[in-house]
Amino acid sequence: MNDTFFTPIQPLWDKMPLMPQREETGSEGNQSVFGAIFASAMDNVRQTEDEKNKLQYSLATGQLDNPAELMIAASKYQTSVDLLVQLRNKALDAYSELSRISL
Repeated sequence: MNDTFFTPIQPLWDKMPLMPQREETGSEGNQSVFGAIFASAMDNVRQTEDEKNKLQYSLATGQLDNPAELMIAASKYQTSVDLLVQLRNKALDAYSELSRISL
């Protein structure tokens, strides 16, 4: 067999990203501290999900040498999602507490 006949499968995410990139605006000063933390947590979820998806693709195509890397990436992704959910829950709890305050 001739090795030049077969070409490796190329991932699609290099040509077409899964999530559209957010446009950076000059409103950094208007954003609250919680908003910045929440946005950072969402970006972390996106990044860890992209890393996990790339490693899953590499494992499926036989290009991943160490399967433990996929398990580590999946754990990082799950941890980042858990953190984002906890931030959301704390924000909702704070909102409900503030809405119960009578002035």
